Amino acid sequence: MRERIAFYWKRIKEGRLKEMWKQTKWIYGYGKHHWFAMIVYTLLGMVGTVVSLLMGFASRDLVNIITGYQTGKLIQTFCLMIGLGIGSTIMGQITNYVSSWIGMRVDAEIKSDIFEKILVTDWESLTSYHTGDLLTRWNADASNISNGVLNFVPNAIIYSFRFLSAFFVVVYNDASFALFAFLGMPVSLILSKTLMKRMVNNNQRSAAMGAKMSGFNQETFSNIQTIKAFDLIGLYIKRLKQLQKEFITMRLDFQKMSIWTSLLLSTVGLLVSYAAYGWGIYRVWSGAIDYGTMTMFLGLSGTLTGTLHNLTSLIPTAIGLTTSAGRLMDIVEMPRETDEKREEVKKFIEENHEEGIGLTLNKVDYAYKNGTQVFQGASMEARPHEIIGLVGPSGEGKTTMMRILLSLVPIQGGEAYCWAGKDQKKKGFELSPSTRQLFSYVPQGNTMFSGSIAQNMRNVKEDATDEEIIEALKQACAWGFVEKLPEGINSEIQERGGGFSEGQSQRLSIARALLRDTPILLLDEATSALDVATERQVLRNIMGGSRPKTCIVTTHRPTVLSLCERVYAIRKQQCVSLNEAEIKELIDQF
Repeated sequence: MRERIAFYWKRIKEGRLKEMWKQTKWIYGYGKHHWFAMIVYTLLGMVGTVVSLLMGFASRDLVNIITGYQTGKLIQTFCLMIGLGIGSTIMGQITNYVSSWIGMRVDAEIKSDIFEKILVTDWESLTSYHTGDLLTRWNADASNISNGVLNFVPNAIIYSFRFLSAFFVVVYNDASFALFAFLGMPVSLILSKTLMKRMVNNNQRSAAMGAKMSGFNQETFSNIQTIKAFDLIGLYIKRLKQLQKEFITMRLDFQKMSIWTSLLLSTVGLLVSYAAYGWGIYRVWSGAIDYGTMTMFLGLSGTLTGTLHNLTSLIPTAIGLTTSAGRLMDIVEMPRETDEKREEVKKFIEENHEEGIGLTLNKVDYAYKNGTQVFQGASMEARPHEIIGLVGPSGEGKTTMMRILLSLVPIQGGEAYCWAGKDQKKKGFELSPSTRQLFSYVPQGNTMFSGSIAQNMRNVKEDATDEEIIEALKQACAWGFVEKLPEGINSEIQERGGGFSEGQSQRLSIARALLRDTPILLLDEATSALDVATERQVLRNIMGGSRPKTCIVTTHRPTVLSLCERVYAIRKQQCVSLNEAEIKELIDQF
């Protein structure tokens, strides 16, 4: 006993109760928006309890009329019992409907809110989680909470009311029967404590294993081409079976414990029921009660035992809820991006679209959270009407520079800002999530979404006309193959750009960026799959538009470097501007 007290005291000192209370408040931040529906659900449950008690009284009277213990209208009493049974069924269906309605509404609200918060979470913090883990938390944990919002407080009230009302009826009619309802209590409480301790551990292990399997499946299906290319099918099937074995072993361990617990509880319940039967028979023989009352008491005894078990089962439910809440809170409480200057930046773009907008990075420092220093005192400038090249060995920071410009990662020193006008007379804004509307971005790899070509284009400009889409495709040298497709711009693109070559997908990505029509265009190895002639034509089309563009490209291609006004090389964590001789040397060495 001392050890158990010491264990719980240790957990309290470690802040477990405080943590659970915080998680509970977070959960009911969602539930409180549906308080009216939850009250209706609770009242329906209580009315259902009253109807069940009335059925018990009607059953008592019916038995007594049949056995001759009392006189009464048999048909009317029988009809009343049937009516109450139908009413109880209807109430149950209404309650189930309200339960489903509340559950779906809360589920949708939680998932929508978590979805939004994940999207605005600091990018680098978010990348510490596997995609499969994020999906599990967003889907399974959010659903667990939406179900729990309804199943905890309202059901706790309903079960308590059911227990107290049944207990009152029993005590009022024959207090001796109430003793049998409590015979199984000590066993139920002891087992619930043991089960609760195991439930905490099981919930954590289940969540972790679910995330692991989800991540494995998602990653496998996303990389089927690579798996086939390296002949890894056998290896991945083996890994899946191993994960399934671990999952089954974990679930069976908990299932064994649940079976033994259920067997013990059922045995105790049967013993209590038989004892109640024996006591009821004795009370009838002694003339203390009639047959009808004994039948009603036996039913109420089962209600008391079952309701008590339901109440104790809410403890594991609470543990599961707070575990899920904690997993979601880990994500939503990470640093978030701010978009507070969005309208000001939008106005700045509109006022300066004729002059164009440039960028300046002055003595910028940046290191990833793992400690990898990428830039230290790096400076760079890009002006309207210019193509700026960014070169350097793989892994030296070219893509990281793109992330800095897009404010996916925040600089830790120096300044990075946009400006307009000749000689930078109109200083704009420090780069932030609000300034992303300055940019169109074509990243490395295939970034087309499933859906039609037109749908992909309209992702960046919802009101784009077919003519505007076709014009963007022409500028990106993509219309030549799109117009030959049976459905034209309404042709379907498979997941991850399937159905198109790498070069075609790159041109579609460039067309999407051009349709967005922003002052600054970022191309991260975006023309690597194009032939030289197409590459040069695309870049000329980009810079020959009606509005001045600032274009920054990361590349190794000499054809691109020859078109650049300036080329920066990333060396020793800085951006070094290359002279003509150094650029020529790079081209010759290609």
